[in-house]
Amino acid sequence: MSKRHSNRWDTEDGEMQDTNDRIENFVRVDEAVAEIHEKGFCLLKAHFARSVIQSCWAAFGPVLLKYLERNRERPNRGPERHFLAMPFEPPCFAPEFFFDASVLSVVRGVMDERIVADQWGCDVPLEGSIHQEPHVDYQRPLFAEQPDLPLPAYMLVVSFGLVPIGPADGPIEIAPGTHKVPSSEALHSVAAGEIELQALPMDLGDVLIRHPWALHRGTPNRTQTPRALATIRYVRRWYADFSREVNPIPRSVWQSLTEVQQELLRFPVENG
Repeated sequence: MSKRHSNRWDTEDGEMQDTNDRIENFVRVDEAVAEIHEKGFCLLKAHFARSVIQSCWAAFGPVLLKYLERNRERPNRGPERHFLAMPFEPPCFAPEFFFDASVLSVVRGVMDERIVADQWGCDVPLEGSIHQEPHVDYQRPLFAEQPDLPLPAYMLVVSFGLVPIGPADGPIEIAPGTHKVPSSEALHSVAAGEIELQALPMDLGDVLIRHPWALHRGTPNRTQTPRALATIRYVRRWYADFSREVNPIPRSVWQSLTEVQQELLRFPVENG
């Protein structure tokens, strides 16, 4: 092993971490992986820098308002609830969101080393939204002939609020452990009150990593501020379904990334 001259290590994803932070992260990663296996989700508190998120929101806010001017009456996720693809122009896009060493360690710990990010979007309930029905994401089974076949995770969803998400803002609710049973059984258990949906308010900087087959629902936003929850999907490299609209990466942004970072992204890249 080469001699280190400081308390910082390079990681394989081009990040720098303090030695003490790295030791703490190993413990947290193990715990987070175990929590996802058991509950279907984990919440990393105060993980992303608030300043990076605030810069993203400052740039994305006007994009969202223009989108709502055109599409307010055409919600695509239920009453007053919208999903739209996130831009890749900085500061809406920040490498910190996609290449965070701890987040990638958790995702790889649940799946394997060969993962890619293939979706970058934002869920936005507005004032007037209602409770969604409990559901799972990406409902098409990998094997249609055996839809309830237990399988290891081959996708995970990483989400963080662009605004603080308190109880009145429409936090996601998740039924712990329901990723491990057939969805029909999970729905019955939730309806019967045998498993309770757990609300997950999120402070700015919190990062939610969840299994998309854990039963969940959106709750009403009772405020006048759009509740913007940005989401990145990571999948095993062999999986693709093209189930969400995505924006292309500008060529200049693509060229600013390292080769290792490029290998982690599966998005169209603009020509020229």
